[in-house]
Amino acid sequence: MKKPEETATTGADLLVKALIDEEVEVVFGYPGGAVLPIYDSLFKQNKLRHILVRHEQAAVHAAEGYARSTGKVGVVLVTSGPGATNAVTGLTDALMDSIPLVCLTGQVPTHLIGNDAFQEADTTGITRPCTKHNYLVKSVDALSRTVHEAFYVARSGRPGPVVIDLPKDVLMNKHDYTAPDMPVQHKSYRPVTKPDAKKIEQALELIANAKKPMFYTGGGVINSGARASKLLTQFVHMTGYPITNTLMGLGSFPASDKQFVGMLGMHGTYEANLAMYHCDVLINIGARFDDRITGKLAEFSPHSKKIHIDIDGSSINKNVRVDLPIVGDAGQALEDLIKLWKARQPKVDQKALKAWWAEIDKWRGRDCLAYKQGKDVIKPQFALERLYHHIKDRDHYITTEVGQHQMWAAQFLKFEQPNRWMTSGGLGTMGYGFPAALGVQIAHPEALVIDVAGEASIMMNIQELSTAAQYRLPVKIFILNNQYMGMVRQWQELLHGGRYSESYSEALPDFVKLADAFGAKGLRCHEPSKLDDTIKEMIAIKGPVIVDVAVDKAENCFPMIPSGAAHYDMLLGPEDRAARPVSEEGMVLV
Repeated sequence: MKKPEETATTGADLLVKALIDEEVEVVFGYPGGAVLPIYDSLFKQNKLRHILVRHEQAAVHAAEGYARSTGKVGVVLVTSGPGATNAVTGLTDALMDSIPLVCLTGQVPTHLIGNDAFQEADTTGITRPCTKHNYLVKSVDALSRTVHEAFYVARSGRPGPVVIDLPKDVLMNKHDYTAPDMPVQHKSYRPVTKPDAKKIEQALELIANAKKPMFYTGGGVINSGARASKLLTQFVHMTGYPITNTLMGLGSFPASDKQFVGMLGMHGTYEANLAMYHCDVLINIGARFDDRITGKLAEFSPHSKKIHIDIDGSSINKNVRVDLPIVGDAGQALEDLIKLWKARQPKVDQKALKAWWAEIDKWRGRDCLAYKQGKDVIKPQFALERLYHHIKDRDHYITTEVGQHQMWAAQFLKFEQPNRWMTSGGLGTMGYGFPAALGVQIAHPEALVIDVAGEASIMMNIQELSTAAQYRLPVKIFILNNQYMGMVRQWQELLHGGRYSESYSEALPDFVKLADAFGAKGLRCHEPSKLDDTIKEMIAIKGPVIVDVAVDKAENCFPMIPSGAAHYDMLLGPEDRAARPVSEEGMVLV
């Protein structure tokens, strides 16, 4: 071990030193009594930057945006009691979407724990179900090791959030700090990253002999690093097979590539979902067979041999039984498959593959994302197509809130690289997008960062306009304003007889005036002919901007697989819905 750097270091100073040793650059947080020793230590140094948010939930989402756009561990600092409980939504979001975070929470002094002291909460108990792991540090001599171990747990295996609960006396007590000689590991958590070689051989044989193959890839490829996405693209090109991405996997394979058949799932493309249903070999890399992907489990890809490659063994055979489970890192598995493919040069059945592509191209011919743009009212799809036209050649990052606008963004914005698309997939957290965009902008100060929002979702964390103003973060908020909680209204129309209970927003603010109140620029557009000029003006403005785009109030997001229906039971539009009614339970009746 190295010699102590200095003696008589407070726990708070020791904590800051450990963060610096972990190469942390930014901490997102909000102060309070229990963590004041940490804030005092932050004040005395210049290596760590602290970003003051206006709500602890936003702190976690900002750290998520930072982590997802950089591949680094995001760091959050909140106080005890309500500070910690306000962070729970963000922690659960990060757990569902496998985002590496370390959240530092304040706690009352150790001798007061359990006494219902002021701002006390059982943080480790509350966060146990919504974190990958959590710690309550009871003595200052355990603090350094705990911090380094927490970073190891957060970034290793399937990434996720880790909480370190810090009693105030632990932060104030003194102890020697010793920098670690090597990366600290958890004594028992050693995730498998190298896939079993025999199973890679079996996978290759199944893949090579497929007649109707399909690659299905998710966020695990992106979490594996940029190299994994390059390897995925290389391997898919070597095979000539079609590929689809989950919502979380967008960008892991170039959207403009001819082998990409679009996103799959509830609002995925017609061709992706039907190819998933009819394929004979399904190659799942880094996805977890989420219910929004599978639809009716009994009818999910019923004709296929299924290969599942995932670093999290507990995700395999959890929702869908597979024929070949492979535990390992997505990038490592792809590297092994490529080496074996090159070595063996398998002969793909080109006649069968050509026929399979002809079938897929027939489904593509349905043009499932088609819409009709008139002269008077802006269609949300048109707004996003024009947005993409103006940003596609720029260095840009997209975040979203949750709802119809999120699905339209996934359908109409094309992602050519990983780590450029930040959205709340598993938890579906309204209010995620704007603070996440702030975190992205902190990480990439020169890039164009846009939060595609709905007028309902943006209100969830609108207070973060103050954060954007304080740190001069030029994030653009692109609101598709239909005056409804759009996805709620859509489901009420389809499943509940058009009874729009509490889904209409009757008291929306003037977003232009609201932007002005926070020192931002507000723009409004309600005419299709003026949309291009509005987008260009938004991009040209150097500071934060809110663009309020009035869109068709009644537009629904299609394609749509009703809840519990099979992939072939897609609704492609209003006319299709009229011909194939849906029950109150969400099932297609015809």
